[in-house]
Amino acid sequence: MTKVTSQEIAQFRSQLADDKSDMEALDLIEDCDGDLEDAAMTLAIRAGQQPERANSEWLDALARKWRVVICEQEYREDLLNSSPQKMMEHLKAMPTFPKILATPVLIYVLKQGVNNFCEPLDSLK
Repeated sequence: MTKVTSQEIAQFRSQLADDKSDMEALDLIEDCDGDLEDAAMTLAIRAGQQPERANSEWLDALARKWRVVICEQEYREDLLNSSPQKMMEHLKAMPTFPKILATPVLIYVLKQGVNNFCEPLDSLK
């Protein structure tokens, strides 16, 4: 389980305050006592997806599916500085990305550590 603290939720609220769907996702994470995977699963079901894995495996798989996009160099520096706004906009502009899941996916990546998350791609370069 990936746990998001109330301080981290407050920090994301201040960074993402302009987007109603981000605020809803953060509210749900808070309602789930900071359990990121549980909140992401609930959001996925709301978005019409039918996850068929355990919560922790499902969120990890979704994030890895989008790793190439998330680890693009032009956004990576922002993520390393815990500034997800540009990447959030980028993901939400992609027609195939489930927009409501952008918040939990990016929080997951930040909690894993951006360099750790992107390392498999870096080793291919």
